[in-house]
Amino acid sequence: MEITASLVKELRELTGVGMMECKKALVHSNGDIDKAIDYLRETGVAKAAKKAGRIASEGIVECYVHMGGRIGVMVEVNCETDFAAQNADFKAFAKDLAMQIAANRPEYVRVEDIPAEVVEHEKEIVRQQAINEGKNPNFLDKIIEGRLKKFYEDAVLLNQAYIKDDSMTVQEKLTQLIQKIGENISVRRFVRYERGEGLEKKVDNFVEEVMNQIK
Repeated sequence: MEITASLVKELRELTGVGMMECKKALVHSNGDIDKAIDYLRETGVAKAAKKAGRIASEGIVECYVHMGGRIGVMVEVNCETDFAAQNADFKAFAKDLAMQIAANRPEYVRVEDIPAEVVEHEKEIVRQQAINEGKNPNFLDKIIEGRLKKFYEDAVLLNQAYIKDDSMTVQEKLTQLIQKIGENISVRRFVRYERGEGLEKKVDNFVEEVMNQIK
């Protein structure tokens, strides 16, 4: 059975689970919504999604410097309690994220953070690429969808393959951590700068904002 975008959206609205997990559940259940919900519950993903609705106002700002000071990263990862922020797995995840950002250069935390005009611009580029390659016009929409998925996997932190296990995405690793710790955990923001890129002002603004929140 074809897993349509509307079917994925319906399951997401019913469970609160992310689009990728919903699609995986529907593929596993051959498009049966009820079985997909059961699958999400059995794997614990639906439970983690419920936790994701809770406020995460604690956490840490993890820093990482690479290549003798050539690349620097700061990432803010939030959780619900200070107790969870001291958890070894939570700290390790934040450190891994900082290294991931240094190595893979994501531009956004999540797909929803990408400005609409950027998405439309990217769609137009991949559409023109497909036309120039002589692709069948009847399949353009699917080709665009596939290439946008690759764009998200490159540009969006949560959609990237996890740096320590490329069999899962960062989002899937995050979901596992939520299940294990039992609190909502979210990646709020990050900044990556490389010597010579002229992002010092952006870093200074980020540091200033964090310091203002601590006061």
